[in-house]
Amino acid sequence: MDACIIPLRTSLTFFVAVFEAVDCKVDWQVPEGSVIDPSTVASGKVVVAKVSGKCRNILLGERTALNILTRASGIATQNCDGLINAWSLQASAAVKVARGLGWHGHVAGTRKTTPGFRVVEKYALLVAGASTHRNDLSQMVMLKDNHVWASGSITNAVKKAKTAAGFSMKIEVECRKLEEAVEAAHAGADIVMLDNFEPPQLKQVAATLKQQFPHLLIEASGGITIDTMGDYVSPHVDIISQGKLTQGYGFVDFSLKIQKSEGILAD
Repeated sequence: MDACIIPLRTSLTFFVAVFEAVDCKVDWQVPEGSVIDPSTVASGKVVVAKVSGKCRNILLGERTALNILTRASGIATQNCDGLINAWSLQASAAVKVARGLGWHGHVAGTRKTTPGFRVVEKYALLVAGASTHRNDLSQMVMLKDNHVWASGSITNAVKKAKTAAGFSMKIEVECRKLEEAVEAAHAGADIVMLDNFEPPQLKQVAATLKQQFPHLLIEASGGITIDTMGDYVSPHVDIISQGKLTQGYGFVDFSLKIQKSEGILAD
């Protein structure tokens, strides 16, 4: 890897759990959230942790543990893209952009996570200062176009959701125009997702909704990236969600070398 600064933001807990399951011990050399720079050492490799245990057991846990470290770091941080030194901006960068614009709403991921890897990917968002959105289907009802179609209307869909979920569960409705959002709010939705709106239209609709329903939470979603996020920032928007925070991320290259003094190297 060419010299670049790699913010190490990942779930140390999951990494440790893998090696503990095979009777190994992990000693971290850097704290979670550290920035490591391989260019500061002659070898270009920085020891971030040392694993002790039987050789066979270390090898058993190696690939799973490194995959967790690699993937979670790639989601939570920004990493270098080889010779062109272009930043692949992920969750921490998205939060920095939002705060730099003076917007203090939620930068959130989406439900679009890797099967079987959701816990790690959602945790990486938290470490980066972003929001997870809902962690799983049990945490919030999200009514999308297919649910509305099956129910006959937004009002019917929300009514059925309230009956099934009870008073304590929040309900979000995906909306494609102002009229749908107003219907959702009148029906009792807690959050409306303005999906695939152009920025000028989004801001206008969000302002109208907030004026009429001040306690309604408004989420902007649909094709938003780190490069376009600034166009969607508005005092009337509470949440900006991006699927790419857990998709299309780069990888921080970690390797494990068994030596007299075992170590895990970032290179």
